[in-house]
Amino acid sequence: MTVIFLDESGQFKKQDHEHYFVIGSFTVGNQRRTEKQFRSWQASRFPRKMRHQAEIKFSEIKITEALRLKTLKHISELDVRIHFAFLRRENIPDSFRKGPKIKEGELYTHIIGELLEGYLPINDHEFRVFCDQRHLKGISFVLFRKILETHMMPLLPAKTVIQIEMLDSTTNSNIQIADWISGALAWYLEGKPLGDECYQMLKNNIIGEGLELFRQYWGDNKKLNRIG
Repeated sequence: MTVIFLDESGQFKKQDHEHYFVIGSFTVGNQRRTEKQFRSWQASRFPRKMRHQAEIKFSEIKITEALRLKTLKHISELDVRIHFAFLRRENIPDSFRKGPKIKEGELYTHIIGELLEGYLPINDHEFRVFCDQRHLKGISFVLFRKILETHMMPLLPAKTVIQIEMLDSTTNSNIQIADWISGALAWYLEGKPLGDECYQMLKNNIIGEGLELFRQYWGDNKKLNRIG
């Protein structure tokens, strides 16, 4: 059985001089083990006032740099296998725009489909994907799931069970791990302080390259690096 957890960092609209939208994902052999160990780490290593919070995000300003890096190192030791996709906001194609607005639901669905292809080929007959709960502007969750199932079905072994769900990150530590992964990779791409160190903690868990979407769309020959 292939089980994938994913979460995103940032919004499609540029904020605070940030250029990238990143979706981080991982698969792991024993999802219950990672969830239990991440909760245990939070309960024993984070400041006392934070230990019983339902969720502590990577971007939490109360976390010290040392603790942020130690937590990423702990995640890397959980045998997570990471795939991620990213795009520069200015490269979003016209097909995902309506005037000044972005068709956020359609764009998010497209990115998830491209990211999931990175896990193929597989021999499993169960393919289960769990995303962080997100409002999909312009499309319903039912349509989101149908589009992804239709996209993945011909790429997977015959009779594979496909499950696409959204989970509340406050009740699922694996989604929180995906938040830490996407947040760390976003810091690296944005060139933020500590970004390089964050990437170093995770790089041995990253499978293949980070997938940059729409890199050539505008034909401007910008040298935007893939990561691998």
